[in-house]
Amino acid sequence: MTAGKSRFHGLRVSAVDRLTDDSVALTFAVPPELRAEYRYAPGQHLAIRRRASGAEGAEGAAAGATPAGAAGGGEIRRTYSVCSPVLGADGPAEVRVGVRLVEGGEFSTYANKEIAVGDLLDVMTPAGRFTLEPRPGHFAAIVGGSGITPVLSIVSTLLARQPEARFCLIRSDRTAASTMFLEEVADLKDRYPQRFQLVTVLSREEQQAGLPSGRLDEERLSGLLPALLPVGEIDGWFLCGPLGLVQGAERALRGLGVRRARIHEEIFYVDAAPAAPAPASAPTHSTVTAQLDGRSGSWPVREGESLLETVLRNRPDAPYACKGGVCGTCRAFLVDGEVRMDRNYALEPEETEAGYVLACQSHPATERVELDFDR
Repeated sequence: MTAGKSRFHGLRVSAVDRLTDDSVALTFAVPPELRAEYRYAPGQHLAIRRRASGAEGAEGAAAGATPAGAAGGGEIRRTYSVCSPVLGADGPAEVRVGVRLVEGGEFSTYANKEIAVGDLLDVMTPAGRFTLEPRPGHFAAIVGGSGITPVLSIVSTLLARQPEARFCLIRSDRTAASTMFLEEVADLKDRYPQRFQLVTVLSREEQQAGLPSGRLDEERLSGLLPALLPVGEIDGWFLCGPLGLVQGAERALRGLGVRRARIHEEIFYVDAAPAAPAPASAPTHSTVTAQLDGRSGSWPVREGESLLETVLRNRPDAPYACKGGVCGTCRAFLVDGEVRMDRNYALEPEETEAGYVLACQSHPATERVELDFDR
């Protein structure tokens, strides 16, 4: 499903499960007529929308973590990864996501303290490219905190569907009590003892057995990984969690000779970045033309606006979630003109080379810019 065709539907909450003191799993019931639209690949995420009157705090989201500003005032969007395995080809009867409470986070506070079974929430159809379709091979993941959420869907689907696949999960958490989906991961270890390898590191608590406590930084991973598994023979690495962990893990893997094409990343939290100053060559007046759901329009870009903000003023149905350059929901093809992207934590190098940009981070560098959200 392309980003331009993503849609919100009202889904009922069918279960609220407490995972830790500061996290819950929300399960949404998907009616039969919508199951084809909510068919997801393991590792994809959902954007959830609610209306709110107050200002929002900065909180982490599944595929992105800087605040998604309220279009029209009072609308909050957050993305959360689907944690359940893919069970059938006809689409899911339920979708389940994990939500960790973030200090000052309006939506995560609402999810952890107020949402109840029977509530109706606006849920976008699945999106994201941090995925692994089941196939034979040896795969591995390095995750931190709530970064376990999409990887849980990936590994549980892979091991259930592909008997010739193996998976090594290296996870970092603060303490045992703060570890999300502890029972679900332990169940995978019991069910697939020969094909699932689990390595747990706690940064703020000593374990009775296993690795010493401490952070999984680049230096530690560079020494640890070769002792755990044949690094060069792994068919795909999946890195998910805070920016520092993901970047450190990537540097460690590259230093161990892993090709970039075998490394897949998803960032769960990025501190808000200061606005980048406009370059001296930026045009005084620019116009953006956008193709969305088969319809095209052209509008002037106001000073300081991102291209997404310009499009949203005229097409409120334009796709977005985090507005922080990390989820990739606003991915668009640059048909004409040039843009300056403030930052990009969502697009792979081959995507940017092919001409894709993040509309939420893009500013015009030419007087005319044309985007296609439907490609």
